[in-house]
Amino acid sequence: MKKLLLSVLFSGLLLTLTAQEVSYEEYDLDNGLHVILHQDNSAPVVITSIMYHVGGKDRTEGRTGFAHLFEHLLFDGSKNIPTGGWDEIISTRGGQNNANTSQDRTYYYELFPSNNLELGLWLESERLLHPTISQEALDREIEVVKEERRLRYDNSPYGQLLPVLGETLFEKHPYKDPNIGYMEDLEQATLDDVRAYNKKYYVPNNAVLVVAGDIDMPETKKMVSDYFGPIPRGEEIVRNYPEETPITQQITKKTYDPNIQIPASLVAYRTPGFTERDYRVLDMISTYLSDGRSSKLYKKLVDEQKQALQISAFNIGQEDYGMYVIFGIPVGETPLQTLVTEIEEEIASLRIELISEKDYQKLLNKFENNFVNSNATVAGIAGSLATNYMLYGDTSLINKEIEIYRSITPEEIRDVAIKYLKPNQRAIIEYLPGEKMEN
Repeated sequence: MKKLLLSVLFSGLLLTLTAQEVSYEEYDLDNGLHVILHQDNSAPVVITSIMYHVGGKDRTEGRTGFAHLFEHLLFDGSKNIPTGGWDEIISTRGGQNNANTSQDRTYYYELFPSNNLELGLWLESERLLHPTISQEALDREIEVVKEERRLRYDNSPYGQLLPVLGETLFEKHPYKDPNIGYMEDLEQATLDDVRAYNKKYYVPNNAVLVVAGDIDMPETKKMVSDYFGPIPRGEEIVRNYPEETPITQQITKKTYDPNIQIPASLVAYRTPGFTERDYRVLDMISTYLSDGRSSKLYKKLVDEQKQALQISAFNIGQEDYGMYVIFGIPVGETPLQTLVTEIEEEIASLRIELISEKDYQKLLNKFENNFVNSNATVAGIAGSLATNYMLYGDTSLINKEIEIYRSITPEEIRDVAIKYLKPNQRAIIEYLPGEKMEN
């Protein structure tokens, strides 16, 4: 009966919404915490979430990976929650929780039956107000993160793709280093280091709290004030990351992965951050090139010419700079250079010709469908509200972002391809099996 009840409760998270406007209310507490509330009483479910404006790029040299380390540390416990008690409290109340860290932000959330709203707010206020950051906790979580790095990066097939892209496309900006950090930096992290990091970044004025679902607005506002209002404001955070010199000559690189047997080719470009309009145009280009079996690169290289096992274009969005990447795995003895040549042929076509009206309409249909799906659950809405406020600086994008995509023209697609996707602005990376040969 309990499992059935939970299934009914959380099925509300899967209810598809129409493309109607998402209503919300936002305001600031005196300590700088931004609060966004979304009321949806269609199912007895609530999400409490906090996004902190801190990610992998927020570090000093020799201290990489701290934001991801904190994602783990802040689940360890608090003054009022014993070690290991976080998950136990949530699961015994029928809830779910998780967190994730990017180069730009960290996001924590809890999903509960709505009668546990106050519990969710208390848990997040505990995380913010007085987490357990002891030497014992630090030592334990460093080992957990090191094992995660071994599993997901060092010993996983093609696990070094993102780190290699970062170190190839960036020389000065912190995006050159992996979000998870380097082993030696994790091992050298001290208790003073992490406590100073917590004091600097995990403060109300560097966060947005989103509460969404089956809530009563006045009651929720009072609980938010009670649990988060007394938390002291932190010092203002100043970011001044170095700018990268434009890439004007092709970068060629070979890298080796002992965990693979089939090589891969990467064609990569440094692109603008995701607040720029051109980022969204590049989104459309990547969808046009490789989203689905009828896309240009897939149809050509996989279906027709049988030259690739896999071909994918990714528009990797980040706050300061993006990465536009085309990844291909060849069939049999097909040379990697053949994939590069065929990829460039399709991109050159984008730089010269306008896409057809049929392809353009298909693109718009896909983006409209993605837009509706992104707001199809309470959890999706909460994540969108937090991201739009924190990283894009415009909460209202939850309702109007699709209008930006609809306004992008075939001519603009051509112009953006000309601006960013030229051979002299790219990196060609041969991702090869085996160990790197030492001289």
